[in-house]
Amino acid sequence: MLGEGVKKLLDKAYPASSIEETCYRGQDLAFKTDKDGRPVLLFIGKKIAPGKIRGERYVRNIVTTSDGKVKVHWEKKDKATP
Repeated sequence: MLGEGVKKLLDKAYPASSIEETCYRGQDLAFKTDKDGRPVLLFIGKKIAPGKIRGERYVRNIVTTSDGKVKVHWEKKDKATP
């Protein structure tokens, strides 16, 4: 499960359609952004090469309800091993 600190980091806007790398509390993070600059794919764990993380993979689901509210949910998929 993602901690609040990581979620807060992922709520920021980043360059559109890019891959960003950062570190948070000893964990390496790499995430891909969509056309709006929102992180949608996250790899968290130990960096073994540029752009390659061994650890866990998460996917972000963004749903806009009929009344215009945006709901965000991070779903753990599987292990991230290159």
